[in-house]
Amino acid sequence: MQIKENMPIMLFDNQCYVCMKFAKLVNLFARDKIMMVGHYSDFGLQIRNEILDEFALEMFWFIDKKRASGGRAAIYPLVKSMLSKNVKKLRMTNMDEKCQQECKTIKAVFLRSSSLLTNSKKIDLK
Repeated sequence: MQIKENMPIMLFDNQCYVCMKFAKLVNLFARDKIMMVGHYSDFGLQIRNEILDEFALEMFWFIDKKRASGGRAAIYPLVKSMLSKNVKKLRMTNMDEKCQQECKTIKAVFLRSSSLLTNSKKIDLK
């Protein structure tokens, strides 16, 4: 599966309950305009290897044709893409809920939410 053909892409932790709920909410509001890909899926692994760096698993990523934005830096382009008039429909990849941590607790929700605000990274694409 070609990465550039499926942009924009939101890459998220598909082994975390909170992140899965966030991705489903984004997908609902985006109305299938954004390809949703889990970090631990085959396509997610391909994206991490070809585009992202060693910080890939620390945050969610929004990837468009110009840039890969992670964490706090991804919020604005993600919302902008969700609100765009783009009619290109992308299918959502399999969103298996494989929570292997205690991520349904209040502490986990707080930690994940705070990491969204503290982590930020941008990678320009060629």
